[in-house]
Amino acid sequence: MKQKIVCDPQDIENNKVYAILAYIGILFLVPLLAAKDSPYARFHTNQGLVLFLFGVALGIVGWIPVLGWIAAIVGSIMAFVFMIMGIINAAQGECKPLPIIGEIELMK
Repeated sequence: MKQKIVCDPQDIENNKVYAILAYIGILFLVPLLAAKDSPYARFHTNQGLVLFLFGVALGIVGWIPVLGWIAAIVGSIMAFVFMIMGIINAAQGECKPLPIIGEIELMK
């Protein structure tokens, strides 16, 4: 399990809004482009990107009758909970990975 990342307090204060935006769907692009030099914003951008791709995968699975619908509904509830958890972590200045999908690193 990846350890909790410790970021510079000034970096956290300067980029907290970007970190929060990273969890709101396609808005993960905002910190990706606007705060690319911030380790704090990049951590949350990676989490938001993984969450976004999870949502896209759920949309595709949702096209499969019955079992796909059930998986998409359960997965959508999970994605919503993960989004809220990520926003809370970002607002509190923490770099905690999300459950289940948080260990996936797409961005360095």
